[in-house]
Order: sequence, then C-alpha cells, then structure tokens
Amino acid sequence: MLGKGRTLPMLQDAVSTAVSTAVPTSFPQKAVKPNNGALNKSVAHFARVSGPDLLARTEPYFKWHAARTEADVCPYSRALAAAPGASTQALNEQGDREIGINFASQDYLSLSAHPAIIDAGMRALRDFGPHSAGSPMLMGNTTLSIELEAALASMLETEHVALFPSGWGAGFGVIAALVRPDDHVIIDSLAHGCLQQGADAATNNVVRHEHLDLDAIESHLRAIRARDARNAVLVVTEGLFSMNSDGPDIRRLQNLCRDLGATLMVDVAHDLGSLGPGGGGQLAVQNMLGKVDLVMGAFSKSFASNGGFVATHSPAVRQYIKVYGGPHIFSNALSPVQAAIVLEAVRIARSAEGDALRASLMRAVNNLRSAFLMHGIRCMGTPSAIVPVPIGTEKLARVASKILFRRGVFANLVEFPAVAVGSARYRMQVMANHTDEQIRFAACQVIGSIHEAEEILAGSDPLYAVVRQIPQAVHGG
Repeated sequence: MLGKGRTLPMLQDAVSTAVSTAVPTSFPQKAVKPNNGALNKSVAHFARVSGPDLLARTEPYFKWHAARTEADVCPYSRALAAAPGASTQALNEQGDREIGINFASQDYLSLSAHPAIIDAGMRALRDFGPHSAGSPMLMGNTTLSIELEAALASMLETEHVALFPSGWGAGFGVIAALVRPDDHVIIDSLAHGCLQQGADAATNNVVRHEHLDLDAIESHLRAIRARDARNAVLVVTEGLFSMNSDGPDIRRLQNLCRDLGATLMVDVAHDLGSLGPGGGGQLAVQNMLGKVDLVMGAFSKSFASNGGFVATHSPAVRQYIKVYGGPHIFSNALSPVQAAIVLEAVRIARSAEGDALRASLMRAVNNLRSAFLMHGIRCMGTPSAIVPVPIGTEKLARVASKILFRRGVFANLVEFPAVAVGSARYRMQVMANHTDEQIRFAACQVIGSIHEAEEILAGSDPLYAVVRQIPQAVHGG
C-alpha cells in the first residue's frame, strides 16, 4: 500500500491520467530551437577562461546565462515568496510567481515551521538580540552556542565540538586548518565543493578516487605510505552524498585509516537528523557514533538554520581548528537566534517526536520513489530525503524544468558542475510533512514535464528526433 489505502495500480492510473491531461504551458518557440545557445553548452564550457582583462573575460558566460534566462530555461536563483514549506510560492529570475508543491527546499524534518522552533528563535531574539557581533574567538558566542556544542557532542558521542558560521565554512576550515602543504588528502570525486576546495587550498597532494571505491582508497593509502611515512594523510568522505543519495561503508573506511596511519573525516550534513536511530545519521545506522576521527556537518538540512560544526575527541584538535580554521576565527559567529533554533532542533530530532518525523519522512520518500519506478524511472541511490531523478542531457533537463515550474512543482535541476556533463537530474528534497496527494501530484508532473519536453525537442530538432538519447537515460535504469 502507498499512502492511505492507495494501491500501486491506483497510483499508476493517477500518474497516467495526469500525464495525459498535462497542464498546458506557454513555451516560446525561440526557447527550443536547436541553434539557441540557451539549450546548448554548460557551465563546463566557461570554467577555464583566459585573457588579460580579468573582468571582461566573464562576458561570454554572462551572455550565455542571459540567453538561458530570456528563454526561461535557467532554473537557478529562484526566490521564495513564502516560508519553505511543503507548498510555497516562488519567483524565477524573470519575476514570474508560481504557487506550487515544494521539493526544492532543504527542511527534511519540516522543522522550519515547528512552533517550538519559532518560540526558541523569538526568545533568543528577545534575550540576546539578532546579532552575534563578533567571531567565536572575539565574544561572538553566547551561552546558547555553548549549550549547542554540548548537545551536538552528546548526539555524536564525541567530547568536543567547534561551531562555524556555515557548513561550507566548517568543511573548508577544518581541512585548511589541519592539512599542511606536505600532507596528503584522499577524497571522493563527488565530495562537496567545500571539501574539494579545502583540500586544494591546503596541499597539492590531493588524490580524487572514483565515487565510493574503497579498494581505490586502500590502494592510494598503501602507495602514499610506501613513499611517505613522515607526513599526514586525511581521507574525506560523506555519510550521504547529496547528488546520488548513497554513502560508503564507514566502518571499513575507519579501519583502513587506523591500519594505514591516516585520519578519516566524514561529512554528515545531509544524513544527521534525518536518518538513523535518534537522528544519528549514517553513523548511527552503521553503529559508528563516536568511532570516527573527525565529523563535520551543517544545520541547513534538518535543523532549520544555517551554520556548521566539527566534532572531535581531541581538545587539542578543537582548539587548533578554532585558531587556524579561517571561517571560524575570521567570520562572525552563529547569531543567537540561529544557535537557539539549532539547539531546539537537536532536542526534537533526538526525541520520540523526531522518530515520528523521520518515519513520516521515509514514508513520503518511499512513496515518491515507488511512483517513479512504476513508470520506469529508477531513482538513484538509496532511500533518503534526497530523491535524485535522472534525466540525462542538459537540453532536455532545461526544457523539462521550465515546464515543471509552470505545472506547479518546484524541484532543483542539477547539472554541471554539481554533476558530470550529460548527467542532469532533478534533486527532489522531501519533507516529513509532504502529503500523499502532494507526492502523487509531483510524480505526475515530473513525468509529464519530461514527456512534454521530449516531444518539444523532437519536433524542433531533427537530430534529437533521430537520436532520442534521453529515453535511455530516464527509463533505462
């Protein structure tokens, strides 16, 4: 059964009906002509610019971006016009407003509108004001920050936590603080940009391995240790990779690091709070709470606020990254409102209510994945709040994304540089309070938008009509 008394065949009928009665969309022909640059190229074409004028050489990218915006096939920089709930209002770059079902915001446990969260933020605003007024090293912390560090340490079964003003700052800062130029970093090729950039900023000795290839990690570790026993090695991975909804065997990784003299760091930004017993994420699922060398994460996915953290068993490491991690010492601390909200969110996530919210979240996730599977679309990865829906070519993805927005479903289109060229996808982000009806509606509209985009492209591009690459990408899994 899916939802309340609805069987899979009934869901299939609902999806089929929605596809056959697609909401009409106004789609200017100029936006889909094959020679229109808006549907061709990707960010990859403009990544390495050259020329003596540092500023002027940005113009080719801007013209391409402007063409995409004019054709309404640039689904980025959209703005919320209401709270980021399961349904909301959004504006595109052209200022067009739509009301729709929201699978684009990160609020996995639906805590952003929770009364206790609102109350906690209001109390902090009243008691401390809106501003931290300094970096954590210069009296920017509050007693709320200290309580939050203790609550996170308890949740992760570590002794020491340092807070950062953003998850990006935590990931970049901890690597930049600990890794020196002669050290080595072994990092998953799909690790978050903050981790990649932190590694590149710290050392030239960076090895990127095939996604989740633990045998490759072991091989690289042995090779490094065979020629360099003097310098440190940091292995970097994530508990849940946000573009693929998958993750590594953390126990095996930690054992490899211990055996071969390396340090493991796991980014738990997307799984902490939303998965596992007590909201402990993949560390709890794999019985690895308190057993990993370094853990970093963000509050922006399940904890209704911005900010990040690094957790460690070592007081020396905590103090070192506070001083040498640039985003900690040179950025203003979390505001007291943010700290209070995250503290309350941690309390909820670890409670019986948190267990119920995670159960609701997983029901919605499994229902959404099942709806796609019934129509031949196999979502990537394993069930989590992230449901990656493969599309394939950027051309098709851009047209489909425009149509989907007009049909009243908000889902983030992901293309290069977040994923490989030709591997565009929707990254649908599910919330605990998404209803069965919203799930069904969203699946119907996603499928319908892809089919409609295929027909538009086939009718306007003879080569596309012959090759028809996208059905293999969408339906072949």
